[in-house]
Amino acid sequence: MKICAITGKHLKDGEVVHCAALRPTLLDFIQQKHPALKDDDVIEASLLPALRAAYVEKALEDEMGELSELEREVIHSLEQHEILSENPEGAGTATVRTFGEKLSDRIATFGGSWKFILSFMGFLALWILANTLLWRATGPPDPYPYILLNLLLSCIAALQAPLIMMSQKRQESRDRHHAEQDYQINLKAELEIRHLHEKMDHLLHHHSTRLMEIQKIQTDLLRQLVEAKG
Repeated sequence: MKICAITGKHLKDGEVVHCAALRPTLLDFIQQKHPALKDDDVIEASLLPALRAAYVEKALEDEMGELSELEREVIHSLEQHEILSENPEGAGTATVRTFGEKLSDRIATFGGSWKFILSFMGFLALWILANTLLWRATGPPDPYPYILLNLLLSCIAALQAPLIMMSQKRQESRDRHHAEQDYQINLKAELEIRHLHEKMDHLLHHHSTRLMEIQKIQTDLLRQLVEAKG
């Protein structure tokens, strides 16, 4: 049984972490919060995520100043081991769209396609042909210079422009959401990579120290053997 140096709980060997196994920077931060903690003590393993999150928050505040909500969400995901990435099909579209928003999206999609261009050119050709040739005997309803057609085109443009702007505004909102998500993922990846680098450096240093100790013991044993034979 081991005793946690922070909570004082009696724990099993698999439920504790030795302070000597922690990264030096993380251990220094924990010792600042708990001055009585020593290098040869053990702490409860379940406390490490919260301590690591507090350490990351302190490091980010030192580098970036006041943290925004995005950075705090990244820290929370590190503590809870959550995934930040989302399905691109569902990201930013969780809210229910109104009928007007659906209509504006469909009009913007149709208005920016070759199908709309070709069909509209066909409509204009039929309108001009009908008012120029077909209804010449009875008198066309919209003779040249096609004032009614110009009025119709002006009304379509006046209605189409705000609908397209509504759709673009929704697209900008989705793009902003994706950009914020990319920033969070990149920040979390950077923090994880930094954590791995520090951990590898600590392990290499600890390993080299152990090798030096083993080499020193072997040298002492060899010296004793030589002295015994001599």
